[in-house]
Amino acid sequence: MTFPPHASRFGAAAALLSALLVGGTVSAGPAGAAPTAVGDICYSALPSQAHDTLDLIEQGGPFPFDQDGTVFQNREGILPGRSSGYYHEYTVVTPGSDTRGARRIVTGERSQEDYYTADHYASFDLVDHGC
Repeated sequence: MTFPPHASRFGAAAALLSALLVGGTVSAGPAGAAPTAVGDICYSALPSQAHDTLDLIEQGGPFPFDQDGTVFQNREGILPGRSSGYYHEYTVVTPGSDTRGARRIVTGERSQEDYYTADHYASFDLVDHGC
């Protein structure tokens, strides 16, 4: 399995955040759904398990779940529209859960384009690695 590059991330994250802010953070979801927004979250505000997941992504694994690194389809339409294969998802372990839980990191192909969801894709926050 090939994982997307994540070497130098700072410049692209700022560009993406700027594009989201200038172009508006509200995007339409699936037909008939209420508009949704991509928020932002400081790296330091993420749960420690999300830090662990981001470290594993940076190292290229190994990952604890077979589904980690698979293509995220963005069926919810919350993240910016991109071609198939652009986004990949990774599990953020939930302490005490017998399953993968609801928390994920979804990465884009751009460097430092990491999104965190604590509610299984109902909302996303772009991770700001600078705070």
